[in-house]
This record gives sequence, structure tokens and C-alpha cells, in this order.
Amino acid sequence: MSPSAGPPAPTPPGPDATPGEVVRWTFDVLNTHTAAPLRAVWTNETRERMPSATYRGAAEIEGYFEALFAAVPDVTLTMQAMAEQGEDVFVRWTLTGTHTGAALEGVEPTGARIDLDGVDHFTVRAGKVVSNFVIFDQMQFARQLGLLPADGSRLDAGLKYGFNLLTRFRR
Repeated sequence: MSPSAGPPAPTPPGPDATPGEVVRWTFDVLNTHTAAPLRAVWTNETRERMPSATYRGAAEIEGYFEALFAAVPDVTLTMQAMAEQGEDVFVRWTLTGTHTGAALEGVEPTGARIDLDGVDHFTVRAGKVVSNFVIFDQMQFARQLGLLPADGSRLDAGLKYGFNLLTRFRR
């Protein structure tokens, strides 16, 4: 559990839980800032596909989230909307927090505020997460961390100009 752990994890869903109940429980657990309880619904075959990498199995997925909790100690995931059909569950979410902890995907703490919107597509069978496909705007994320200049700024225009010159040169 990270030093900024929230409340204790809720009780895992039972075997008769709907896919939507499993996903809602997953978000509730993530907001306690510990990923270990999610092993109740992840398996060694679960795949979590993020924009930057694919994590396979409960241990890799837990490691990803524990690194996130360490880097963004005040992280909160808010479900904005959820749709469920059969074993498919779609969630539109917002992630907020401040990058004040450990390095995040190789980037030392910036103190920057993060406010990201994203979408998850979970596949849940027999109470277990089979896969999750995660989408969020990595350019927005990089700009919020300060890795890229603000959109529309002079520096941004210069970067795009230089990139376009290289693109033309390579043709």
C-alpha cells in the first residue's frame, strides 16, 4: 500500500456479480491507492493495454498501478459514465492528481497538476477481468507534465515547424 493510501479496499464482488459491478468495484479499489486487492478479479492471463505499454498478468498490472500511486500520491479516478453490454463494460473517466511523488514513466516529479479524460473497455467473464483497453490523450498528458510546450504557444509552433521540415526532408 502506498504511503497516501485511502480507505480500506471494499469487499470483492461475489461470483454472481455483473461485469459492471466488477468494474465499479475496480475503480473503488483504485481510489484506495492500493492495487493488491484487485488480484481478486485479475488473473495471470489478464491483459491491460495502455497507450504506452501492455501489461500481462496480475503482477505486472499491480506494478503499473503501484507506480502510479507512488508518482501521483493524491490520484483520483472518477467514473463519469459507464455502459455495460454482456461481458463488455465501457467507462469514461477522469484522472486527477499532482505529480509530486516518484518518477512517472521515467519522468521525475514535476509538481504538475494532472487532469486527464479517458475511456476503458473492459471484458469481464465469470467475475474476472479478461482484458482492458485504455485510451487517453498522451499529448495532453505530456503537456500537463511539462514534457511538451502548451498547445498554440510560440515554442509549440517552433517544434511543429521543425518537425514539418524534417518530414519534408525525409520524403
